[in-house]
Amino acid sequence: MSPRKDDSMQLWQPAIPDRYTRMSEDQLAEAIRARKAELGSDLVILGHHYQQDGVIEFADFTGDSFKLSQLAAEQVSKVGAKYVVFCGVHFMAETADILTDDGVAVILPDLGAGCSMADMADYDQTVEAWEAIHETLGQPVPKLDETTGKVRVIPVCYMNSSAAIKAFCGAHGGAVCTSSNCDKIFDWALAGGETPLGEGESVKILFLPDQHLGRNTGAAAGFDPATQMCVWDPRDADGLGGCTEDQLRDSTFILWKGHCSVHKLFRPEHIDQLRAEWPDVTVIAHPECAYEVCQKADLTGSTEGIIQAIENAEPGSRWAIATEVHLVNRLCNAAAERGVTARILSECQCLCTTMYRIDLPHLLWILDHLAEGKVLNQISVHPEAQRQAMLSLNRMLKITAAKPIDAGAPEQDAPLID
Repeated sequence: MSPRKDDSMQLWQPAIPDRYTRMSEDQLAEAIRARKAELGSDLVILGHHYQQDGVIEFADFTGDSFKLSQLAAEQVSKVGAKYVVFCGVHFMAETADILTDDGVAVILPDLGAGCSMADMADYDQTVEAWEAIHETLGQPVPKLDETTGKVRVIPVCYMNSSAAIKAFCGAHGGAVCTSSNCDKIFDWALAGGETPLGEGESVKILFLPDQHLGRNTGAAAGFDPATQMCVWDPRDADGLGGCTEDQLRDSTFILWKGHCSVHKLFRPEHIDQLRAEWPDVTVIAHPECAYEVCQKADLTGSTEGIIQAIENAEPGSRWAIATEVHLVNRLCNAAAERGVTARILSECQCLCTTMYRIDLPHLLWILDHLAEGKVLNQISVHPEAQRQAMLSLNRMLKITAAKPIDAGAPEQDAPLID
């Protein structure tokens, strides 16, 4: 069975009872604290960095998406938790479900908390692109985990993708990456991936779903965005994703036309305007920002990289941060206490609107039902998609010399890293 994106995805959230939305913040907070105490070690709440402060207050762990999923698996194993409430978005809850045991329920408080970037890479469209690219290169479409022809296409997907896309990469010899290890995964893929390159062989990377992370990482490795990269638009009707045959043959990187709606809001002129006001400012941008923004910035960094940079900033220094506003506000407030001046690069409401759907009323609604033994909004990844996604995740961990995943894995044909 081919894993499809919609095997586990559900984005419609029914309205919760009015009594939750009528409660004050203090009432909600008191009720959530009581439910957490009642559920005890059965419950783990995860809070992504982009969450609202009110939600973060009740998170047992905070972090980026993959770090939180790993922490969830470790904590569940340690204390025997039954429920993981992921205050994030859909693809994050999917990853947590992949990493935790089958008996653990991973819950998303609002099913409408999706990710527009992840949704830009559809499984069926990816299969169509895969076949069209191979046809254009004049070679047969390889069978699963098979390499054919002189030009090898290796799929790499960003962590911010659906379980189905992670599974596609796993099934076709590719790997997952994060914004902090994308360069290492690219190096691995360009060297041939799982099978070292033979004489006369070359590699092309199909990178999904964020064109900007792919472009910025490839450019940092010395590849020319104008001549060695092209953008595949899955909505283009010509059958070649808006690319020419020459572009597909000449490009080392075929970048999926996807983006983060938050980081797309930052523009190069924001940096110019701020430098006119603060000549000594250090601008740090997330690599999901456009290439032109990252080129003008002083530094680029993953979410954790940005946090570390601000936490280590010298007193008296001034910083501008190009990433999600809730995280930036927390960083700025903490920095001010150490004499560091920091602000968001642009005031244009750079917030993750789908993440914003997770709020205290929905969190309490979920916890109230858990206290009664009822699991709502459970996110479950199809076993075959889970098996194949584990392959791509484990390749990433092997490449980066991190601890392999061994929790919650269903039976599989290919062994996990040992």
